[in-house]
Amino acid sequence: MNNAIYPWHTNDWVHLAAYIEQERVPQALLMTGAEGLGKRALALRYAQALVCTDKLSVEACGQCDSCQLFLAKTHPDFMCLQPAEEGKGIRIDDVRSLINKLNLKPQYSTYRVVLIQPADKMNISSANAFLKCLEEPPERTVFLLLTEVMQALPATIISRCQKMALTIPDSSTVLTWLKEQGVVNQTELVLDLANGSPLQAVEYAQDNVVELRSRCFAEWNQVGLNNACPVSLAETWQKLPLVELLRWLSLWTEDLVKCCFSVDSALLFNKDLAEPLQVLAKKANKNRLFKFYDLLLKDSYRITTQLNKQLLIEELLITWAQVVRGR
Repeated sequence: MNNAIYPWHTNDWVHLAAYIEQERVPQALLMTGAEGLGKRALALRYAQALVCTDKLSVEACGQCDSCQLFLAKTHPDFMCLQPAEEGKGIRIDDVRSLINKLNLKPQYSTYRVVLIQPADKMNISSANAFLKCLEEPPERTVFLLLTEVMQALPATIISRCQKMALTIPDSSTVLTWLKEQGVVNQTELVLDLANGSPLQAVEYAQDNVVELRSRCFAEWNQVGLNNACPVSLAETWQKLPLVELLRWLSLWTEDLVKCCFSVDSALLFNKDLAEPLQVLAKKANKNRLFKFYDLLLKDSYRITTQLNKQLLIEELLITWAQVVRGR
């Protein structure tokens, strides 16, 4: 049994399989791409093929002892380096522990694989410690680094890796796959909200994100039309995922700016909200709208340090209320 391959990974897998077939496996492979593209699934399939002792051409057999250990997540020659807690960084102590393990010889005759995800979560100290692994690579060891933000990695690490960029797949392939996964309601809208990332779209469908977004837009619209209290709404919104909320607000505001300048509705990101956005555009003060957008951009950087989430949202909504009411 092999790790699953998604339909949009076909060409990427051919590329990876060629490394094995031609016996030109890179010591370090940096795999980049947006969230929800299945980078980890592809990396795991590649890793299993590398540790398999009885490959069928370039595919892992799924039956040998090595494959069985890999599938049971107990393979001694497969290691993961990742944050101990979600949202935290990869600690230097974790890198040092990995280095100590790599000082030992691989237990099997094939490759030893180290998966690092997300690679950009290494701080300066842990990245410098890991750099020594790339400068003096252990025998038969392959590093797979996964990241959504390659630019957050030190140039010294990037330069020592082969690169593989996973791109957003064509929508027709993804829409067919989504329907096979049971996402049958507002499929195109769900995929648009997920920026074309298939796995993110499935998660959005399961979490009813379309309904939540619609509710939030209606409430934001009511504040703009002076039919709702910004402070009361901030109390409700502070329970929502702030990163996602700020993204919606930014996209609504960008579309609102377009509507203010009579841009064709086909060019809006939120095409399903074109009509209410056009109504708001007729009432909006453009100068205040630009100031509101500046505040959104600033808050996208402040969210990692802002101590009081509700106050941040209150400031946003009060400023937004002035865009329309203060005309």
